[in-house]
Amino acid sequence: MSTGAASPFVSRVRDELVAQRRRPPRLAKLVDADAHEGPVFVAEEPALYFTTTPRGGPRGPVVDVRRLDLRSLRITTVRADANVANGMCLDRDGSLLVCEQGTFERPARIARMDRATGETETVVDAWRGRPLNSPNDVVVRSDGTIWFTDPSYGHLQGFRPPPSAGDHVYRHDPATGRTAVVLRGFDKPNGLAFSPDERILYVADNGAPHRLMAFDVRGGRLTAHRVVGVTSPGHPDGVKVDRLGRILHTTAQGIAVRSSSGMRLGEISLPGAVNFAFGEPHGSLLITTDTAIWHARGV
Repeated sequence: MSTGAASPFVSRVRDELVAQRRRPPRLAKLVDADAHEGPVFVAEEPALYFTTTPRGGPRGPVVDVRRLDLRSLRITTVRADANVANGMCLDRDGSLLVCEQGTFERPARIARMDRATGETETVVDAWRGRPLNSPNDVVVRSDGTIWFTDPSYGHLQGFRPPPSAGDHVYRHDPATGRTAVVLRGFDKPNGLAFSPDERILYVADNGAPHRLMAFDVRGGRLTAHRVVGVTSPGHPDGVKVDRLGRILHTTAQGIAVRSSSGMRLGEISLPGAVNFAFGEPHGSLLITTDTAIWHARGV
């Protein structure tokens, strides 16, 4: 009889069964807030950055980037009227990368924003001379490359011109300045996240059906796609992967938790959850719901 380590399959099944026996996470409202998208936790401050729900303005929707101090629970505006900002993430230098959806007058782009001053610079705003549609979510790989989704929501919602490129997923290399399409054929690509070893990229397609897809990463290319989840009602908007490889994504009822293979492990019940970020301590989430920011512990 073998006395070696358990096979990967056995280990996965064991981990999934353990996860199913865990107690439900503990939920607490931190603060009432106009908190919509792009939550980013910065441990050294500690603070949560986020974007507000779009409100009407003379030049199109108005969205601010705001900051919640997690000690005082005081909220401040870092950048007002932030070009219809949506998803955000931390770059390797500590700045924020912001998906700016743009308007008829201002181009859509991925921007770099200084957290202290709110000053911005353009990272990428076009592909092969074609303007971006309305970037939605962004992640940074350990090699410094920037991966982002670019659905045409801005045009469908009436504040951007007709798209000149498809609803694609892009990879931008700051070292070379080159931007490349890595995924085509999506209806509305939305949230995305890498696995802990960065060998898999998970992408939410919020068209029809609402699917969560997994792709193998081969250098700067993506291969071997597969469906790891279908969400109905609602759609997998915010997507994150924890250090154990579990996939978390929003649903109509809250936040679903899946194994790396897509097996449903449980759900954090919080209707209205829009997006979330991992916080501290390990196993906690900071969740935006449009009207409040919540803290979940023991995930």
